[in-house]
Amino acid sequence: MKVLVAHNFYQQAGGEDEVFRAETKQLERLGIEVTRYSVHNDDLKGVSAARAALHTVWNPASARALAGIVRDQGIDVVHFHNTFPIISPAAYWGVKSSGAAVVQHLHNFRLMCVNYNFHRDGKTCHDCLGKTLPWPGVKHACYRGSRAASGVAAGMLTTHRMLGTYRRMVDVYIALTEFSRGLHVQGGLPESRVLVKPNFLADDPGVGMHGGGYALFVGRLPPEKGVLTLLEAWKTLHTRLPLIIVGDGPLAPEVQAAADAYEGVTYLGRQEKASVVQLMQDATMLVFPSEWYEGYPITLLEALATGLPVVASRIGAMAEIVEHDRTGRHFSPGDPQDLATQVRWMLDHPEARAEMGHVARQTYLNEYTAERNGQLLLDIYSRAQWQARARAGEIQPTLGR
Repeated sequence: MKVLVAHNFYQQAGGEDEVFRAETKQLERLGIEVTRYSVHNDDLKGVSAARAALHTVWNPASARALAGIVRDQGIDVVHFHNTFPIISPAAYWGVKSSGAAVVQHLHNFRLMCVNYNFHRDGKTCHDCLGKTLPWPGVKHACYRGSRAASGVAAGMLTTHRMLGTYRRMVDVYIALTEFSRGLHVQGGLPESRVLVKPNFLADDPGVGMHGGGYALFVGRLPPEKGVLTLLEAWKTLHTRLPLIIVGDGPLAPEVQAAADAYEGVTYLGRQEKASVVQLMQDATMLVFPSEWYEGYPITLLEALATGLPVVASRIGAMAEIVEHDRTGRHFSPGDPQDLATQVRWMLDHPEARAEMGHVARQTYLNEYTAERNGQLLLDIYSRAQWQARARAGEIQPTLGR
């Protein structure tokens, strides 16, 4: 099997980039011949706004380039991670015309929501879900706070919904969770072609002793990550359990102010991955207070792998990844009192907390290793090839496939 993996890097590195690198390396470890095709948003420097907008909707250069690679190298499957904004959905058409099967990773909700995360004005928003023309997203300037930029994103979605691109040109979609799968199907993607495969860790960080006696937060620091809820909860918790916060972002000044005001709250800023893993191996619990729909945070997988229980907000994927009373505890998103209650429960039940850590580690070994996910990916590629042949009339679909 020959696989072409395509990805549009954002200006700020993120989890999608990490998954792209990890999956391509794992495919090569399994003996798959992998070709990488990537572009970067920095490539837009010097490009006029009008031209960039047109290419977001339909970039013929990317379509030709990918079609050429498929033909020249005899590619069987093209796996897209992110096409926004440079590659564009036109690439599906180019690849299909050259005979390859198409797989699209659903790292976020870009195909359903102008702002890709179903979050507006500090609250969950489904106003554009299922709409051919996602006008509310333009009206509220959901993408980058700009009606013009939101109009471009909405134009891309509307154009390709009307062309049938998302239904006709993609053989298999990879959703990260059942929650994500359900929303994408509700938004119009073909149910039979949306499969679930979680993220994974390329390397096992190793289980920790967790004797450090502190709670840990790791992540970016915008409002939607629930940092303010976390700080409010720790106004009462700091005398009971120290908190270490790792990360950077818009709310860094507020975090630093809290660290200065409350004994037991420590802000470390951005840290290297090795340091984060060490902190997880020593921590008593991870606190994950996000208030929007996450994809599949690598931070949660690292916590599970180190045997670290998680106190997570009960919203979206977190309610699925963290199992209440098995690998952690849930609290109501945005509710600092409930967060504090769940942290106290964890402290008051050390034996249950230890068992959660054991279950967390076993969950990682059963579900999130590179070996298991590499095989899942190969199975998805085989399914995509089957779907491509079936839809082309080469084989007849059978009930249940």
